[in-house]
Amino acid sequence: MHLKKLPIGIQSFSEIITGGYAYVDKTPFIAELVDGGKYYFLSRPRRFGKSLLIDTIDCAFSGRKELFSGLFLDSPESGWDFSMQYPVLRIDFAGGSLRSVSDIKERIGKLLDSWEKTYDLEKTSGSIGDRLLSQVPQIFQKTSSQVVILVDEYDKPILDNLEDPTLVLELRDHLKDFYGAIKPLDKYLKFVLLTGVSKFAKTGIFSGLNNLDDITIDTRYSALCGYTQTDLETVFAGYLKDFNPNEVRDWYNGYSWTGESVYNPFDILLLFSKKTFRPYWFETGTPTFLIKLWQSKPRLPAEYDGLIAGDDLLGSFDPEQIRTETLLFQAGYLTIRSFVSNPYEGTWYTLGFPNREVRESFNRQILTLIQDNNEQIPAPTIRNILESGDTDVLRDLFHSFFASIPSDNYRKNQISGFEGYYASVVYTYFASLGYEVIPEDTTNKGRIDLTVKTRSSIWIFEFKVMGIDASGEKSPLAQIRDRKYAEKYACESKKIYEIGIVFNPETRNIERWEVGIKESADE
Repeated sequence: MHLKKLPIGIQSFSEIITGGYAYVDKTPFIAELVDGGKYYFLSRPRRFGKSLLIDTIDCAFSGRKELFSGLFLDSPESGWDFSMQYPVLRIDFAGGSLRSVSDIKERIGKLLDSWEKTYDLEKTSGSIGDRLLSQVPQIFQKTSSQVVILVDEYDKPILDNLEDPTLVLELRDHLKDFYGAIKPLDKYLKFVLLTGVSKFAKTGIFSGLNNLDDITIDTRYSALCGYTQTDLETVFAGYLKDFNPNEVRDWYNGYSWTGESVYNPFDILLLFSKKTFRPYWFETGTPTFLIKLWQSKPRLPAEYDGLIAGDDLLGSFDPEQIRTETLLFQAGYLTIRSFVSNPYEGTWYTLGFPNREVRESFNRQILTLIQDNNEQIPAPTIRNILESGDTDVLRDLFHSFFASIPSDNYRKNQISGFEGYYASVVYTYFASLGYEVIPEDTTNKGRIDLTVKTRSSIWIFEFKVMGIDASGEKSPLAQIRDRKYAEKYACESKKIYEIGIVFNPETRNIERWEVGIKESADE
């Protein structure tokens, strides 16, 4: 069976089609967008296919019918008329570095100059917004056609400079001038799409362009970027057969924007190419500003897993008052697990890590930030300890681990001294190993502080802190047994380890380590 080539790093639609590369047909979404509206905004994480989407839309509006043979857009039901060719203005901030207002002016100025040359326009002057206002009507007159405007990575100049608030405000004002010029051009425009990683507050960069339809969190367009399960089983069937589909799903699926979940396309292409499971997307680099933001307002990863958020948290962020949770969601480290929307409560989302890649890698990165040294025991060693059930060695590992956390990290955390903090640290430790970790695991008798599932066993943890209240002096192992927490996992036929840990807030370490073992939960 001849396999189509994997389009790794290719963002050109025409190259993918003519070069024999695999292509996931996103043109049904394009037809629906154009049929249903005119002005759109889409936020998706980096390397999720935004640039390819922009290029595909460009080719469609440019009338390049030959590229769409066999795709939905070339079918009668799409309603697309390739005989209509529209002038397309592309603005792309993805490449290069923009570190000053003059960089922005120069980048956009060159684009405006090129459009003047391409369409033989009269020379324009003034601000970048003024020039756009002058050029688009001229292009309309010259071509007798409405204009399409496509903006890729609209926010990159802002994101690249978040550590310089003064510069960010200056850049914002100049971009606002440019984007704000789009709205008055309505009668000359056929279609407008802006894409980026983040969505800024409406009072900021889009204050002059307030008619955008934000399709970021929209059930209909959840799979607009990324690969669905069906895509893997059809377009990439020849590659998928070499893997356990459940393992691929566990590692790389799970991204959802209230609709069908998708795989990270960057990961999938590299997995199929290199034949090994790695955190390919995560390894491309976590933004420095995100790490610095986390360090200024540290929260352990367990607090993000299951976080309840409203539209105010997910919808946009203000560069002057950035919320870590907002940035984590927009950058792709958190996704929407479920949501509730009704006239009584409004709309609320439950967030969490999308998959093993992000959960494991993010927790591992946080571990390096909260420890006093970077000497970490290799993950395979710790996994062997867990799989063999050596509870004494595990206790020694955790004792050493807690001793490596600087006192500053305890002071910075709002809940230091309470069992929630220690539970969160243990969560981070296990999640960094790739295990399924369930904080506040609900049973019909109460909540287990932490459950960890390995291949061969289940570990149930209960935490207490000395001196906090009377319960801190009681046996956590007795609580596990009194409330029969292990019953929940009776049907899994795995050995169950019941671990009760009592922490001493003075030493900030383990005071007591209690162990119970059940061959099966119903014994």
